[in-house]
Amino acid sequence: MPQPTENGSGQRIRLLSFNIQAGTSTARYHHYVTHSWRQVLPHTQRVANLDAIAEFAASFDMVALQEADSGSLRSGYINQTRYLASQAAMPFWCHQSNRRVGKVAYAGNGFLSRFEPSAVEEHRLPGVIPGRGTLLVRYGEGPNGLDFAVVHLALGKRARSQQLNFLARELDSGRNLIVVGDLNTEVHSPQVAEFCETMALRAPTGGLATYPSWQPQRAIDHILVSERLRTGTAEVFDMTFSDHCPIALEITLPDGMQLEAATRPVLSVERSGAP
Repeated sequence: MPQPTENGSGQRIRLLSFNIQAGTSTARYHHYVTHSWRQVLPHTQRVANLDAIAEFAASFDMVALQEADSGSLRSGYINQTRYLASQAAMPFWCHQSNRRVGKVAYAGNGFLSRFEPSAVEEHRLPGVIPGRGTLLVRYGEGPNGLDFAVVHLALGKRARSQQLNFLARELDSGRNLIVVGDLNTEVHSPQVAEFCETMALRAPTGGLATYPSWQPQRAIDHILVSERLRTGTAEVFDMTFSDHCPIALEITLPDGMQLEAATRPVLSVERSGAP
């Protein structure tokens, strides 16, 4: 359970973001071709990877997932967000299904938490190619509340720009805000820099390389936070369970703001999109 900071004020929370590639290990670029069957068929290594991810995630308070399978052939028709929540003993989970490829693959965003949110929303992101979304988890009411947005942006620069402009309109910069996920670009890119300026966000994880996991060179996974939120240690973890490395950040909530622990077992609160 999160502890107060050393001076006794402010709730301290550990955040994690991880593009899990549906639990598929990738150790070389050529594996995208030679191991491509793993993207469409179930295999035992995927389950072992998910169990290892769950064990790792259990030490965090909030976990954002990208490319978590919603329940298709490759995952054995298991919703991976729900599976990870159960294995990590996270009392709250929710999931947004975004991109379906027949019955073979069904990717989405997921969120695990030790705290009970006030509301969960999902938003479809614009783009020529559909299948991108934002999962928005809200805690508390009014300007003292906290919004946690899990995003996975497009590969193309033009689509990313459209998506960030959309998020700038939909998200509330008047609340404490955390935008986390695979942005597929560096934080100093013009689109992200403009988004951060508009939303009064800073990037304490900027410059931490997360991709590719076997030799991280690009900082494309980020945790952006409101200027009002104090931040601590930011870290990338060396793991081989995906083609991305997970990234983590410690934050301290403003004085007087307290998130309440979820008291129920794993919840069936799935926010799925249209197939």
